[in-house]
Amino acid sequence: MDTVEKIVEDFASDIAMGPFSSGTRLRDMIRAIRACKTAAEERAVVRRECAEIRAAIGENQQEIRHRNMAKLMFIHMLGYPTHFGQMECLKLIAAAGYPEKRIGYLGLMLLLDERQEVLMLVTNSLKQDLNHSNQFIVGLALCALGNICSAEMARDLSPEVERLMRSRDVNTKKKAALCAIRIVRKVPDLAENFMGLASSLLKEKHHGILISAVQLCTELCKSSKDALEYLRKNCVEGLVRILRDVSNSSYAPEYDVAGISDPFLHIRVLKLMRILGQGDADCSEYMNDILAQVATKNESNKNAANAILYECVQTIMGIEATSGLRVLAINILGRFLSNRDNNIRYVALNMLMRAITVDTQAVQRHRTTILECVKDADASIRKRALELVFLLVNDTNVKPLTKELVDYLDSADPDFKEDLTAKICSIVEKFSQEKLWYLDQMFKVLSLAGNHVKDDVWHALVVVISNASELQGYSVRLLYMALQAFVDQGSLVRVAVWCIGEYGEMLVNNVGMLQGEEPITVTESDAVDAVQLALNRYSADVTTRAMCLVALLKLSSRFPSTSERIKQIVSQNKKNIVLELQQRSIEFSSIIQRHQSIRPSLLERMPALDEASYLLRRASATQATLAADKPTPAVTPGGLKLPNGVAKPATSPLVDLLDLSSDDVPAITTASTTTAPNDFLQDLLGIGGISSSPAAAPSSASTDILIDLLSIGSSPSQNGPPAADSTPAQGTKSAPAVPQDMDLLDGLPSNTSVSGLVNHSSITAFKSATLKINFDFKKQPEKPHETTVHATFTNLTSSSYTDFVFQAAVPKFIQLRLDPASGNIVPASGNGSVTQGFSVTNNQHGQKPLAMRIRMSYKVNGEDRLEQGQVSNFPAGL
Repeated sequence: MDTVEKIVEDFASDIAMGPFSSGTRLRDMIRAIRACKTAAEERAVVRRECAEIRAAIGENQQEIRHRNMAKLMFIHMLGYPTHFGQMECLKLIAAAGYPEKRIGYLGLMLLLDERQEVLMLVTNSLKQDLNHSNQFIVGLALCALGNICSAEMARDLSPEVERLMRSRDVNTKKKAALCAIRIVRKVPDLAENFMGLASSLLKEKHHGILISAVQLCTELCKSSKDALEYLRKNCVEGLVRILRDVSNSSYAPEYDVAGISDPFLHIRVLKLMRILGQGDADCSEYMNDILAQVATKNESNKNAANAILYECVQTIMGIEATSGLRVLAINILGRFLSNRDNNIRYVALNMLMRAITVDTQAVQRHRTTILECVKDADASIRKRALELVFLLVNDTNVKPLTKELVDYLDSADPDFKEDLTAKICSIVEKFSQEKLWYLDQMFKVLSLAGNHVKDDVWHALVVVISNASELQGYSVRLLYMALQAFVDQGSLVRVAVWCIGEYGEMLVNNVGMLQGEEPITVTESDAVDAVQLALNRYSADVTTRAMCLVALLKLSSRFPSTSERIKQIVSQNKKNIVLELQQRSIEFSSIIQRHQSIRPSLLERMPALDEASYLLRRASATQATLAADKPTPAVTPGGLKLPNGVAKPATSPLVDLLDLSSDDVPAITTASTTTAPNDFLQDLLGIGGISSSPAAAPSSASTDILIDLLSIGSSPSQNGPPAADSTPAQGTKSAPAVPQDMDLLDGLPSNTSVSGLVNHSSITAFKSATLKINFDFKKQPEKPHETTVHATFTNLTSSSYTDFVFQAAVPKFIQLRLDPASGNIVPASGNGSVTQGFSVTNNQHGQKPLAMRIRMSYKVNGEDRLEQGQVSNFPAGL
């Protein structure tokens, strides 16, 4: 009867309470909050409810304390401040009943963290509850300690946790082990207290205890080396037993997941075995058999089994496993690649990228499957598979792999083409051993994805073509045909236009035909049509239009019959709003119309460029870009791999080439001075500690070998006569537009050289039984201290000279700058010659004459030869 009366009184008190009083039940508050239509209404409800809870806390209403705490936790989960209720948690924890403790500990874990100072007040209550006779209250205390334990609490309560790990109750043991993980993380010094207990828990039969014990062992291994060694000696056998038992166990409903017995325990044990076996051959040998059993027993048609197999593969690749076991693991990853699940294929590709460093040959067996993943519809799989293919490429498989990638390039998604193109170009540059194969692959890439090719890639291609004299005709014909079919590919158009301008006569006359190559019929007008097509199509691309104008100017010299037409095409840009194109049009029109006598010499074919120097510059630029992220060692010529058959320059010991006077250390230079950065020449000659001459240093820093090759933005003082290209250097302020009626070359006599130099008598600078060198001199009247020298090298023997290099050294008061040579092969018996220009500046003109030491290195039938001499018969006045 008393109970019925109490229920009625409680019901009457509930009716008397307002709708948002502290006595409102949790469900009513939730219903009221959910009924709010705006955020402002929700804030008002929460604000009123919090006010009522504060009032109840102030009045110390114990009978509804647990209800207020429940509401505070809900308000906290909505994101509102609830710090005013923290002390209520402690009061509920200190209560005697289980229901109050349960809501108190739950509030403690939600509303507080280890950084709260008030947490120190709960340590004593936790200690009492850990020693409580009720296992459920002990469990509550262990859960709270495992979630918010601080370092001080860990030290104070560690003995109680150790004692509870020896408890007979299964749930208490499991929770104590999980709590110990938190203690070890907070105080690694306490790890030694749990090593023996963790090892003993591995002998239990209950899977919950086993998973907790394995997790504790894993944490011990990470926190202490002593614990790692202890567990290697005492736990490996137990882990193997656990894995064998769980693999061979019969069906158990409480542990079964899709027909697999406790996959969670499988994975935890495998992770711990990987940690213990890493770098330990004895432990790894003990694990090999059980790992092989797990790898072969699980089928890959279930997700749980795939998770176990993947973890097993990671363990095999992480320990000192046998080669056969590693092959088995990689074969499992190969099967994963055939799975329909994208996630499984992605993790397999990730794992194969790590496995390739362990066993490349085993990964190579799955090359075909990996290539198929490059064509997958999923973008992340495509990208990861492409990175893996790049790692698989070597000298033996580069051609078939490149063919597969190039064939896919045509049908690849536009978003993926950029990455695919970059990888193909990198593979071709890195592994090409034949220039013909390199050119074929690059032309295919330019044709299929020229808009995605980076500038430095086609720059390098142009340098290679300029050096491959035997393939220049083949290249220009192939590029001409590609231009007709793929005029929308920007990089292809630039390379093709440059080649047509340089080697147009080879295109028209089918010069340099290769074996099996079919001749094509191209007229002079067709060549001009191709360049005009590119000029008209790329009206917004200044670089391409500038290159087209240069190509047309050169074709006017190659094909005199088309000069008038070319002049009309070039003149169309005289009123172009782009100053660069306007200036080129005016200057080129003047050259075509008024200076036919100097045009052939002005528009000669560009000389072969130093490919090794360009590759060195490119590698140095790449390293400079990466230096901001990670310091890298400097690139040296000896450490650079030069593809496409480029010979690496040989170093020579320290040699004093001069010994001419009592002047200080001489300035030494070669043709590479204008292109090689960072004292590349000094390394080439084996000369250390010699600084570059003051005049040569700025030239070396500012000359761009490719920009000079394309005649775009080169300064008048570099590589040839100033009138050859009057365009302003890139990166500088453009000069004012030249008026239409102004000719920069007006006033030149018909017998005057291009640059206005005055000729001097020639001399034979060097002559031996094998080699003859003539020097021709020209001077500018307004600069008497500067002299331009044109050297001609003639072979007097019946064998051709290859890899010909001319080097020179002068005293300190003379500055020397050499231009690139016209070639590196000197024909036999005087049937042709190699020419090279250089300029000297005599800073003591009129006081001291010119003096020079020269050295020539070359090969005869593969044998190195070296000749050197002194030039002392310079004409007077130089």
